[in-house]
Amino acid sequence: MTYPSQDPEPSLGKLVGEIGEDLSKLFRQEVELAKAEIRQEAAKAGKAAGLLGGAGFAGYMTALLVTLAVMFGLGSVMDLGWAALIVAVVWGAIAAVLFFKGKERMREVSPVPQQTVETLKEDVQWARAQKR
Repeated sequence: MTYPSQDPEPSLGKLVGEIGEDLSKLFRQEVELAKAEIRQEAAKAGKAAGLLGGAGFAGYMTALLVTLAVMFGLGSVMDLGWAALIVAVVWGAIAAVLFFKGKERMREVSPVPQQTVETLKEDVQWARAQKR
């Protein structure tokens, strides 16, 4: 009775197949990582955009409604034109503060998935090392 030889060295075809499977798995994992990073950055961008939108809406509404209310209140003490100007300046300052806070948060958003880029660089180095 003869048994097939148990060669400790895998065949070239088997090695190429395993490398192909490994690369396919690695690619799928990298895609999932990129998706997760992009979702995270999109959430940051959404929050910053919400602040900027809120600043615009708050600036408009306060400039309109509060200016009218305070303007007529101050109009009993001073000329109505000066009263309107004072109120408008105060609400303009508030709108500016909200705008700059939103702009600052927007700078924290990174459009490039950094972690994915780093792991792809590592993958390229690994693949080059396998060719040697």
